[in-house]
Amino acid sequence: MSFISVNNIWQEYGSHVVLERINLEVKEGEFCSMVGASGCGKSTFLRLLLGQERPTRGQITLNGKALSAEPDSSRGVVFQRYSVFPHLTVLGNVTLGLEFPASRFFGRRFGAAKRAAREQATQMLEKVGLGHALDKYPAQLSGGMQQRLAIAQAFIMQPRVLLLDEPFGALDPGIRKDMHVLLLQLWRETQMTVFMVTHDLSEGFNLGSRLLVFDKVRIDPQAPQAYGARITYDIPLNETRLSQMQSPAADTNIYAFRR
Repeated sequence: MSFISVNNIWQEYGSHVVLERINLEVKEGEFCSMVGASGCGKSTFLRLLLGQERPTRGQITLNGKALSAEPDSSRGVVFQRYSVFPHLTVLGNVTLGLEFPASRFFGRRFGAAKRAAREQATQMLEKVGLGHALDKYPAQLSGGMQQRLAIAQAFIMQPRVLLLDEPFGALDPGIRKDMHVLLLQLWRETQMTVFMVTHDLSEGFNLGSRLLVFDKVRIDPQAPQAYGARITYDIPLNETRLSQMQSPAADTNIYAFRR
């Protein structure tokens, strides 16, 4: 059985049809890159997977169950604009993700539980190359470092599905390459299912194990919003990439980057 099933999804805003007839079956652990022209519904589809929006028609199931009406811990997200808390340190930003779900009334842990959360957060930050910046604030970090922090926030929660919306679009090419290596390493380690929106076709090919192309197949010049986009191509990519997730072969220390 598929891990994620998308069954005849339509998304409409009044007379504006954004997505139509989206059908998709995704196995657990796949990395789906999503490409297409601006405005063709890629980010809308990501919001449907996150639970920020409900489809007009159709259903999305996760492991055989309908998605909850709101985002939950099974799904993590990283946006292009860094979703970090400016008033918290790097360590505080990542520790918060462990503290709040475990103590909803106080929003924090105490004693040994707090020390354990900070230790776990520190280990994650060392993995993403921020072990040297635990006491810094987001405003003191470069763009690449802030994006590493956002990725650490998402991975520390160990979601089953990670959603990435143009996560590297604001970074320069050198830092983007470093982030690609980091993301693939974390993906192999965690084996989580990933959906990534990108406008960079080469990025989609290089990172994904599967490429989904969104496009409009029906266009009416008199009513440009009458029809939505579909998945017009579903291309399996590097066949060995999924198998590499099970292999410890990639031992290169990719966390030495300091941006």
